[in-house]
Amino acid sequence: MAEQFWPGSFDMSGATWLGCALVLALGAFVQRATGFGLAVVGAPLLLLLEPRLVPVVLVLFGFTVSLLTLRHYHHEVRLGEIGAALVGRLPGNGLGAWLLLAAPMAVLEKLIAASVLFTVVVTLFRLRLPVNRGTLFGAGVVSGLFGTVAAIGGPPMVLLLHGFSPDRLRGTLSAFFVVTSLMTLATLALVGQVSAWQLGMALSFIPAVLFGTWLANRVAHRVDRRLLQGASLSLCTLAALGLLL
Repeated sequence: MAEQFWPGSFDMSGATWLGCALVLALGAFVQRATGFGLAVVGAPLLLLLEPRLVPVVLVLFGFTVSLLTLRHYHHEVRLGEIGAALVGRLPGNGLGAWLLLAAPMAVLEKLIAASVLFTVVVTLFRLRLPVNRGTLFGAGVVSGLFGTVAAIGGPPMVLLLHGFSPDRLRGTLSAFFVVTSLMTLATLALVGQVSAWQLGMALSFIPAVLFGTWLANRVAHRVDRRLLQGASLSLCTLAALGLLL
């Protein structure tokens, strides 16, 4: 299964590379402008264009974005308050790795689509759940599952912690994702899902991600944030539904 879903090495066409670069630039733009979007926009679209890039390339860029965010909000980090979620990532990562190895492509596509639609629901409705060790552990397990399969580990944590102040939420989540991205990369490497080809492709996409971030810094303040978020959520929903059909 692993060889079928993420083949070891064959070249990507120029048109496919350009499409993937545009997707990552768009994801970086949305991420910088609205606070989320790189993996949510990237996962379903990249899966349609080039499945080998999911989840490794998205995890690498997610780690980079989280590290940059942490520089600005490190004084707000409260990792001790979500320690149970970090513990929950361990079985979640393990379950996600098992699915990557054992599940047919159709199952993985539906799981990724489900994680994207879950993100849309969380973003739109912001349901309030109790925050305790049990819910944090459960959120960590789901975060690990979605994060390992599709690099979309944020929504379960946001669902619980959106009552935090904006700066505290950014700081705590960015630290959480710096740690858990490394956990996910280690898990993927242990089960043979990280290749030199993927790392090389990630390097080739850095200019696209930087361009998307730069463009957002220049023009995002002129665009209504709700309108941009609505458009990105609509795009994510359509891509996810395309995976389900």
